[in-house]
Amino acid sequence: MDAVLEATVRDSRGKNEARRMRADGRVPAVLYGAAGAGDSAGKNASTAISVEPKALRKILLSESGANTLISLKLAGAGDTRVLVKAYQLDPVTHQILHADFYRIAMDKVLRITVPVTAKGEAPGVKQQGGILEYVHRQVEVECLPADIPEHIEINIGELMLHQGVRVRDVVANPKVKVITDADTMLVHVIMPKAEEVAAPAAEGAVAAAPVAPAEPEVIKKGKKEETEAKE
Repeated sequence: MDAVLEATVRDSRGKNEARRMRADGRVPAVLYGAAGAGDSAGKNASTAISVEPKALRKILLSESGANTLISLKLAGAGDTRVLVKAYQLDPVTHQILHADFYRIAMDKVLRITVPVTAKGEAPGVKQQGGILEYVHRQVEVECLPADIPEHIEINIGELMLHQGVRVRDVVANPKVKVITDADTMLVHVIMPKAEEVAAPAAEGAVAAAPVAPAEPEVIKKGKKEETEAKE
């Protein structure tokens, strides 16, 4: 079932408008792609909108996260299916400052990244004292929007020390095509590294370093597009 998110078209853009929008309890956002447009011009079309922050946060914190298929209810324009392209967080409060969405066609294949999760307990960890190390926590896949998986599950129940799971070992799903190179290591069991003893600081040495001011964190998600968000 799709998540539902209500949106409102905003008449103006810019930093001042974005601040006013946030003060009113809304998140400024941009919707990319014209309804029903299939050419590059249509894909690059954009509409300035605003959404309710709690509803968007709930979607982003769900198991499928930014890969959640969203039914965007846009006032005056009806419903449209979208995915989150990117979102921006305040580095201190972690409040959502801005979001980008893009329209999708339910009959067209998408290329997206999905997280990898491990199932089972590796004997190499339990019996041989190794540790499970994730080499890659995401893989790139192609599928229809309705078939986007929440995650790619891998079985580690038989992994011994110095063994691992590569992309080629992932159980195939006929509806989801994994694009990441087959030789890519996802997880493996390794020996714990010997603790490195830090050299004592020189007497009288000053450890403090200038601290740079925090900047908003931009998190990119969804299919690969290079269009930048504009407030």
